[in-house]
Amino acid sequence: MTSNYSGMTSDRYPVILVHGWNSHPGVWKKLIVRLEISGIPYRKFDHTGMQGSPLPEIAESLRNFLLVVRDENGWSGPVDIVCHSLGTCIVRYLLEVVDGTERKQTVRQLIGLGPPNTGSALAELFNDPKRGGKIIDKLTGVFVPMGFDPAADRLVQDVRPGSVVINNLIRAGLRPDITYRIIVTTNPKDVPGFFPWLEGKTWEMAEDGKYQATFNGDGVVAYRESVLPGISLDILSASLKGENNLPSPDQYCHINLPRNPLVIDRIMKYLTG
Repeated sequence: MTSNYSGMTSDRYPVILVHGWNSHPGVWKKLIVRLEISGIPYRKFDHTGMQGSPLPEIAESLRNFLLVVRDENGWSGPVDIVCHSLGTCIVRYLLEVVDGTERKQTVRQLIGLGPPNTGSALAELFNDPKRGGKIIDKLTGVFVPMGFDPAADRLVQDVRPGSVVINNLIRAGLRPDITYRIIVTTNPKDVPGFFPWLEGKTWEMAEDGKYQATFNGDGVVAYRESVLPGISLDILSASLKGENNLPSPDQYCHINLPRNPLVIDRIMKYLTG
């Protein structure tokens, strides 16, 4: 491959990193070490200052960010984008809804870690008058912030199944000029230590519209929620601690996906392949 990027000493595509909800760019610390070793240029999109903003507004901010970093670095060709959780929905909204027709955003591949592509059952449960409070109490300080009010959180409302944002993504469809990669984790062996706050399971919405708990998820996002039409999932299964020198079970939960060495290996495989 020949580089299209002036000033670059590597033939690697630049990478944009987009964190998820109630998170921060620091989650990419371990991945960044690997990027730097491989000579891959990168930039982190930080939307922590937009708490309370709707998802389309953050997607517009990402568009402006990309314009600036492309101009500053002379990146005229495609970039790769790696996203965690709801960050994937932000990126997809920009690429598929905002830019779906004009396609001014040139992207080689989008790599999403545990994304709620079809909407989040957990976001829906947060708003449930009977069960929402109990789940929020369990996850406060772990996944949700202190004093969390789902009704006031625009991002949480935007990723509920059937929301305007999710419906817009479904209607827009995937872009044929972008390669999509989806990496998820699962707990098929009921491994102790895998997201113990929900007993190692993940809430999902079944086909009949009822909630059910499954081991086929990362504690926050069930992998059926990550599915995109025609795109195969990379499913990494949690193992017992120390088994075959694999990461400890907690490294497979949603919060730690960007830090899991096996997830990072898979990301690097796609970025350098």
